[in-house]
Amino acid sequence: MMDLVTGGAGFVGAHLVAALLARGRSVRVLDTADAPALPASVDRVRGSVTDRAAVDRAMVGIERVFHLAANPQLWARRPEDFLEVNHRGTEIVLAAARRAGVARVVHTSSGAVLTGPNRCRMIDETVVLKETDLAGPYALSKWRAEQAALAAAADGLPVLVVSPTLPIGPGDRAPTPPMRLIVDLLNGDVPAYLDCYLNVIDVRDAAEGHILAADGGRPGERYVLGGDNLRLGELLTCIAELTGLAMPTRRVPGGVALATAKAAEAFARRVTGKPPQATVTGVRLALWSAPMSNAKAVRDLKLQVRPLRDTLADTIAWARTEGLVRRPLPKLKP
Repeated sequence: MMDLVTGGAGFVGAHLVAALLARGRSVRVLDTADAPALPASVDRVRGSVTDRAAVDRAMVGIERVFHLAANPQLWARRPEDFLEVNHRGTEIVLAAARRAGVARVVHTSSGAVLTGPNRCRMIDETVVLKETDLAGPYALSKWRAEQAALAAAADGLPVLVVSPTLPIGPGDRAPTPPMRLIVDLLNGDVPAYLDCYLNVIDVRDAAEGHILAADGGRPGERYVLGGDNLRLGELLTCIAELTGLAMPTRRVPGGVALATAKAAEAFARRVTGKPPQATVTGVRLALWSAPMSNAKAVRDLKLQVRPLRDTLADTIAWARTEGLVRRPLPKLKP
């Protein structure tokens, strides 16, 4: 018997695989990528979660499923791609897990499905949104995927949901939107910023949270895997203190940020085909942001999170080692 990690070559997935191996678990990865960095002991199935045959092959002999495979970006040239991978892929994985009779499924959702236009003082697992509340195609696809997981739980499949907030840390090679922001800041490519609330969790703590959920979570429940709440301006201050680099000080009004993102997306869709620096989904999530509570995960799963400053130092050091930072950086300050 072994654990299956869909998307195990990805950012959170690779850290989850490492954490499972450290616990002596046997691990299989289903991913579209080759994943040469994964340890040789990992059993690999090359394929997409949208491929039923590949998912069925990956599910043979599996005890627990960690379903992380998704498109984590906030923009795609074809918005329907989000629904195909994130929603339909989840339905395929859930159906295969049911046929295989697995003991536990941990479905990875997103904090984006809890963030809507009716701003809360504190976002937690009790937030209920409708499709019309979602910030864009990515958030909608993850919301529908989560609904499919909760419906499967109600129908007897032992599945639960975890919602990581903004994972950062070493190893984000894709990169995901939070890592792109940090790299852009380090390179001086962000002239101004839209201040908002952020909840940041170390990717290694998010990976541990998945395992804690598999070991002690309750089917049908969802758990926010979050860390520190802070405003973006506070994050800039922390990066400046760690690196000695100047960070942007000019704030962008929300209306200007949204108009700019719409124009940037239109240009990307028609001309470049590459993700724009600002996305409509990202701006809406920023405008609707609020602090997020990890109290349930801390109480019920015994989630522990490391200090944000340590996570940022590790992230910046890794980015510099990988050659992602163009500007010379002073030695990171303790």
